[in-house]
Amino acid sequence: MNSLKLRKIGNSLGVILPTEVLGHLQVAEGDEIFAVSTPRGIQLSRMSPSEAEDLEIAERLMARHRPVLDLLAK
Repeated sequence: MNSLKLRKIGNSLGVILPTEVLGHLQVAEGDEIFAVSTPRGIQLSRMSPSEAEDLEIAERLMARHRPVLDLLAK
């Protein structure tokens, strides 16, 4: 991945995200992204931390109840 340069945008600083990064995040102009602090640094995500937590809970529940969900899908 290439390095990103900070640029002055009004009274703030910002970065221009390359198309490759935007594609990986699956975002476009006008979308909202979240910067989350992790032990390894800052992570960019298109999901809010609370949405990510809700998704993890749902995935654990679906994994635990997979046989029942498979029967209901038939």
